[in-house]
Amino acid sequence: MDQKNVIEVKDLTKVYQMGEIEVHALRGVSFTVRSGEVLAIMGPSGSGKSTLMNMIGCLDVPTDGDYYLEGERVSTLKDDQLAEVRNQKIGFVFQTFNLLPRATALANVELPLRYAGTNGSRKALAQEALESVGLGDRIHHRPNELSGGQQQRVAIARAIINNPAIILADEPTGNLDTASGEEIMSLLLDLNKTQGTTLLIVTHDPEVATVAERIIHLRDGAIEGQEVKA
Repeated sequence: MDQKNVIEVKDLTKVYQMGEIEVHALRGVSFTVRSGEVLAIMGPSGSGKSTLMNMIGCLDVPTDGDYYLEGERVSTLKDDQLAEVRNQKIGFVFQTFNLLPRATALANVELPLRYAGTNGSRKALAQEALESVGLGDRIHHRPNELSGGQQQRVAIARAIINNPAIILADEPTGNLDTASGEEIMSLLLDLNKTQGTTLLIVTHDPEVATVAERIIHLRDGAIEGQEVKA
């Protein structure tokens, strides 16, 4: 595998059995992602975006084909091994934020460190991550005391706490107003530029996709085409 590629996907296929019917969610998808690249994945409902995101995020395994993340073949790993890869190498940013409602911003950001078994400096690292996304004065606030944009900032701080190889952002602005959405995209792009974090954005919004260096279009479980910015 080319060491400049952080992701390599080869002929990924996913077939779901629905009773007697086989549903082909992915049909031989292949692509690579360079380290530090900003890539958008687009497609209509039912195109395979969510299935592909689950594969890249190590939330599911393919029926056939291979997936390499930083040179490690993760497409054949078992559940406990996939969980370790998710914790160490992938930062998730979801449309619905996925924050623990009764936990403070600080406690939410600490979670990946707890799962990783990090001791001692968890609070300091979590506070530093929150400060990096402009929430240093909100560390003891719970999600219901924060705006949607602030909740997504907490989610981004949580995503970057373990210095992941990639940030996987699934409709990151979907629940935000226009101004908050623009702030979140600016923050993600700043992380990409300053820290070299590889950024994958799954979106149906053409406006969001314009920030990407490359756009992969999916339809019916296959790559329909790609756009590369000049």
